[in-house]
Amino acid sequence: MKEHDHKHNLHQQHSPKANADAKIDRTEEKLQEKTLHGHEHAMHKDTTWHPPHGEHGHDHHRMMIEDFKKRFWVSLVLAVPVIILSPMVQHILGFSLDIPYSMYIAFALSSIIYFYGGWPFLTGLADEVKKGAPGMMTLIGVAITVAYVYSTATVFGLEGMDFFWELATLIVIMLLGHWIEMRSVLGASKALELLVSMMPAEAMLIRDGETVRVRIEDLKRNDLILVKPGEKVPADGVVEDGESHLNESMLTGESKPVKKMQGNNVIGGSINGNGSLRVRVEHTGKESYLNKVINLVQEAQKTKSETQRLADRAAKWLTYIALTAGFGTLTVWLILGQEFSFALERMVTVMVISCPHALGLAVPLVVAISTAVSANNGLLIRNRTAFENSRKITTVIFDKTGTLTRGSHEIASVETFNGVMEKREMLRLASGIEQNSEHFISQAILRKAKEEGVIVPPSQTFNYLPGKGLEGTVEGKDVKVVGPNYIKEFEIEVPASTAEEGVETVVYVLLNKEPVGYITMRDQIREESAEAIRVLKENGIKNLLLTGDNERVAKSVSDKLGMDGYLANVLPHQKQEKVKELQEKGEFIAMTGDGVNDAPALAQADVGIAVGSGTDVAAETADIILVNSNPQDIASLILFGKATYRKMIQNLIWATGYNVIALPLAAGVLYSQGIMVSPAVGAALMSLSTVIVAINAQLLRKEIK
Repeated sequence: MKEHDHKHNLHQQHSPKANADAKIDRTEEKLQEKTLHGHEHAMHKDTTWHPPHGEHGHDHHRMMIEDFKKRFWVSLVLAVPVIILSPMVQHILGFSLDIPYSMYIAFALSSIIYFYGGWPFLTGLADEVKKGAPGMMTLIGVAITVAYVYSTATVFGLEGMDFFWELATLIVIMLLGHWIEMRSVLGASKALELLVSMMPAEAMLIRDGETVRVRIEDLKRNDLILVKPGEKVPADGVVEDGESHLNESMLTGESKPVKKMQGNNVIGGSINGNGSLRVRVEHTGKESYLNKVINLVQEAQKTKSETQRLADRAAKWLTYIALTAGFGTLTVWLILGQEFSFALERMVTVMVISCPHALGLAVPLVVAISTAVSANNGLLIRNRTAFENSRKITTVIFDKTGTLTRGSHEIASVETFNGVMEKREMLRLASGIEQNSEHFISQAILRKAKEEGVIVPPSQTFNYLPGKGLEGTVEGKDVKVVGPNYIKEFEIEVPASTAEEGVETVVYVLLNKEPVGYITMRDQIREESAEAIRVLKENGIKNLLLTGDNERVAKSVSDKLGMDGYLANVLPHQKQEKVKELQEKGEFIAMTGDGVNDAPALAQADVGIAVGSGTDVAAETADIILVNSNPQDIASLILFGKATYRKMIQNLIWATGYNVIALPLAAGVLYSQGIMVSPAVGAALMSLSTVIVAINAQLLRKEIK
C-alpha cells in the first residue's frame, strides 16, 4: 500500500529543478550530436537571402516571412500581364492580342520581377557559389538569369522567342514555396509564445521587511520575493519560508500539485496553490529554466528534415545537369553546323526546363500540409526528421503514468467495516475534512462526493498531519482521513480490506478515533489506450510498458491492455538504459512519456514522443508532442509519418522525373526524326508536373485517421 503523502516525499528526494537542469544538459548534448551528424540549419540561416538590417530570432524570421510574402504578391500581380502578353501563351491558348510595344511592356514588367522577386535567389546563388555548395538557390538563380538574359536579347534583336512568362511563373512559384516553408516552421513555434506567456510580468520583492512590486527583469540573484496563493512563481529559486502545493504540470509533466516547503526548489512559471511562500531567487533571465527551454525548442525547430536535404541534393545535381546539358547542347549544335540562334535557343530551353517549378513546392507543400493537419489533430512536430523517421519504428515504449493512464488518481471503492455506517455517510464526513486541502487525494474524494450528489458539510476545525493525512471536526464529530503511516504509528487495528495492495492507494476514515472504513484510489487507464495498442499490433509494431511502479501495477496495466510486455521498478536513469539495450538489439525505438523523469529516455530514443499539453512537453527533449494526451494519437502519428514521407518522395519523383524525358528531347537528341521539345511544350510539361505535385500533397489530408 502507498502512504498518503508518498508521491510528495518521492518528489522532494528528486527535485524537479535538479532533474530539469540535468535534462537540459542532456538536451543540449543531443542537439549538438544532431548537428555533428549533419543536421543543417533551416534554409534562411545558410542559403536564403537575408533582408538588410535584420533582427535575430523570431522577429527576424517573421520579417523574412513578410518580405517573401510581399515579393510573392508583387511578382504575382506583375506576372499576370507578362503571361497574357507572351506570344507562346497566346499560341498555346489560341488567341492573339495586338498591343503596341507589347514586347517592351513584357520586358519592363519582367525586369521588375527578375530584380525584385528574384533578388533572394540571386543573392542565395552568390552565397552558395562562395561556399562551393550549389543547391536550390543556384538552380533557381541560373534558370531565371539565363531566361532573363536570353529573353532580353530577343527583345533587342536576337532571333528567337522570349521566355519572360517562364521567368515570371518560375519566380512566383519559388517565392510561394519558400514562403510556405517558412510559415510552417513559424507555425510550429506557437508553443514558444505560450511558454513566454507563462511568466508573470511583476514580482513582490521583500525589501527591509516591506513588499515592493517590481518588474521581473529587475530581479537579481539572492533577492527575496513573496509568492501569494494563486500567483505564478516569477523566478527559479529556493523556498525560505512557508508551505504550499505548486502546479508544475506545464513545466515538468508532474500531473499532481507538488508540495513545497523550506529548502525545496521552485521553478519560475509554476502556479502557487493555497499557501504563501517566501522564495530566495537563484536564476533569472537567460539562466532561468524556462528560458533554456525556449532556446532549446528554437534550435530544434531550425533543423531541416532528411527529405528537405534530399530536395537540396536533388537541386544540386540538377544544377550540374542543367549547366552541363545546356552548354553541351550549345557546343554540339554549333559543331554540327547549326546557326548560333538555334543552338542558343536549345541551350536556354534545356537550362530553363531543367529547373522544375514543382521542385520548389515538392517538400514545402507536404511540410505545410502535414504540419497543419498534425496540429489540427493534436500533433506538434518539433523535429521533422524524427517525424519522417516514425516510419522505421519497430517498438514503442510507453511510460505508464499520464500516458496510458490518466495520471490523476480516481476513487476505486468506498468501503465500510462490518456495516458500522453507510458508505454515503462516511464519504460525506470525509469530504467535510478533505475540502480544506488541495492534495490530489482530497480532490479525488471531493470529486467522488460531487458524483454521488453528496452535500459536503462544513468543518469546524482542521489540521494537516504531514505525511499522514488530515483531521478535524465535522458536525461535532472527530474525523480523520489518514494513510497507512498513521495506522502503523499509532498501532491502530483495522479489519482486513479487499484493497489490492501495491495497485491501489488506500486511506482510512476514523470517526472518534475508531476506524469505520476505507477509500481506495487507482490511476485510471485511458479509454483510448487499448485502441492505440491494437492499431500498433495490426501494423506489426511491438509495444512495451516502462514504469517506475511495482510489478503488480505494471502487470495489471499491461494485461488489461494486451501489451507485448512490461518493465517494472525502473528508475528514471534506468529508463534510458532500457531504451539503449533495445536499440543495441537492432530495434528502432519510439519512447513516449509525459514528465521530466522521462526526459533521459526521450532523448535516447530514436523518436521521442511527449504526451501532454504543448507547453508542458516543450520543456522535454521530445521530437514530437501529442497535445491532447491521447495515446491513440501515437498510432495515428506513426501511420501519418509514413504517409507524409511517402508523399514527399512521390513529389520529388514527379518534380524531377520528367527531366529524364524532357531534357534529352529539349536538347534535340531526336531532332533528326523530327521530334523536339519546343519551349512551349517544355513549359507545359513543367506546369503539369507542378499541378500533380500540388494535388498529390493535398491528398495527404485524407491520410490521418
